[in-house]
Amino acid sequence: MTRIASVNVNGIRAAARKGMGEWIDASGVDILTLQEVRGQREHLEAILPGWHILEDESLQKGRAGVAIASREPSAAHRVGLGEDTVDSHGRWIEADFHVGSTTLTVVSAYVHSGEVDTPKQAAKWLFLNAMLERLPHLGEYAVVTGDLNVGHRELDIKNWRGNRKKSGFLPRERAYFDRFFGEAGASLETVDGSTGTGLGFVDVGRTFAGEVDGPYTWWSNRGQAFDNDTGWRIDYHVATPALADLVKDYRVDRYPSYDARWSDHAPVIADYAL
Repeated sequence: MTRIASVNVNGIRAAARKGMGEWIDASGVDILTLQEVRGQREHLEAILPGWHILEDESLQKGRAGVAIASREPSAAHRVGLGEDTVDSHGRWIEADFHVGSTTLTVVSAYVHSGEVDTPKQAAKWLFLNAMLERLPHLGEYAVVTGDLNVGHRELDIKNWRGNRKKSGFLPRERAYFDRFFGEAGASLETVDGSTGTGLGFVDVGRTFAGEVDGPYTWWSNRGQAFDNDTGWRIDYHVATPALADLVKDYRVDRYPSYDARWSDHAPVIADYAL
């Protein structure tokens, strides 16, 4: 069994101070993907002693940053996504692992949060376009994990009605996810009225949880969003069909209380029968 966990740590140094290390020790995770590291390799090594660490820092100090930590070394890894026009520094890293006779590809992704009608949203469109191009080439057993900063369906955001014109729940953003998760090769009409071709990937979290609200993975620090479970499900395991068939368990490690949080995101964990 291979346990893969993903979490946006909202700054690795702050997460370490607030108790992330205790969670790591108890998690039983084999491969851990991190987003919004906002630190250097030394900070990762301090909280993950003995782990094999791959990381890609953002060009902007204190921003973004992705990493993959594993109990066993990877066979290969790659950073970056798409052409030079795509801002993927500190936002996309892939690693290949040999698990028995299987090559498992794991991605840690941190999609731009975006902001309507600004350069931030333009960067997000380019990134989502590049994901659409890259996903079909990841291999038979692959999973894209991370903070993808889009709630795909109404079930994924508690207050979805009030967010239909905001980045994170725009119809055009959600249409990309329609394509990611649509039947492979099938022509489909997406939520924004456009047409596209399905890639056949599986939303592990939604598949495992079923047609229920959430389970949410991020809560605003404003008001009592966490206590009221007014959240967003924006952290994913996006798996190829072959790998999704091997999922034995999936959960969101929601913190027991607001004060116990070490990030504004909760880890998402899946067990794969590899």
